Amino acid sequence: MLMLLNTPYALSLSRSLDSSSFPSPPTRRLLSISSTFALPPPRFPHSSLVSSRVSPSFRTQASAATATMGDAPEVGMDAVQRRLMFEDECILVDESDNVVGHESKYNCHLWEKILTGKMLHRAFSVFLFNTKYELLLQQRSATKVTFPRVWTNTCCSHPLYRESELISENHLGVRNAAQRKLLDELGIPPEDVPVDQFVPLSRMRYKAPSDGKWGEHELDYLLFIVRDVNVHPNPDEVAEAKYVNRDQLKELLRKADAGEDGLKLSPWFRLVVDNFLFKWWDHVEKGTLKEVSDMETIHKL
Repeated sequence: MLMLLNTPYALSLSRSLDSSSFPSPPTRRLLSISSTFALPPPRFPHSSLVSSRVSPSFRTQASAATATMGDAPEVGMDAVQRRLMFEDECILVDESDNVVGHESKYNCHLWEKILTGKMLHRAFSVFLFNTKYELLLQQRSATKVTFPRVWTNTCCSHPLYRESELISENHLGVRNAAQRKLLDELGIPPEDVPVDQFVPLSRMRYKAPSDGKWGEHELDYLLFIVRDVNVHPNPDEVAEAKYVNRDQLKELLRKADAGEDGLKLSPWFRLVVDNFLFKWWDHVEKGTLKEVSDMETIHKL
């Protein structure tokens, strides 16, 4: 059965969160949740309070922060996305994945800068399966700057230029970033996705335009994990999420190819699907993912 995860517009805070430090979340209408996928209240630690819907003052704070960043060239950009674009520092790498510097997420995704050849940055794509071996997909929020409203794999983002996400040993920095973003985007608690449970399978390098202004040029780590998790999508990041089996994914691909219902897939997800996913899915089911891991090769796709 195809299971939809409907996005709640009112997120409750973790019991561990000091309630005196933050205002109470505003009351909002909750979307109905399928009776086949009843979810407990989300849990958010201090460091991951990212949804602007948690606090009514959050957008004001984000706007004030970005208003000091100079000429404010993106006044129409969603406040949360704008803050992330200017504050997050991506890790710049060469074609062999050696760190060569850092740059704002904003500059890394401007197509005119990508064309200079100097904005290749490190990224990751998480493929999370439940114990029924169904893959969790998400549809990116309409407010996302790059590739809004497209369907993609579980979570796609960037390790940032910070100590915990630059650790090269056993690709720990990338795995730390993946755990952080699964919480930020899908409300998946860190204890549900321990960093040692991510299996890095490969790396790929690709370039893709989003529209005339934005695009991607990434060296992407492909991380697989099999876990049953609690999912509470953050509406600032995710429009919808759902689990699919192989046949349901193939139907999604057919609709995207036919242009039905305006359905689109992210370019990086399509590259993984066309080159790797279904053969790796066999190993997900057999529990032999580590046997096909190849982190020496960087595929140019």
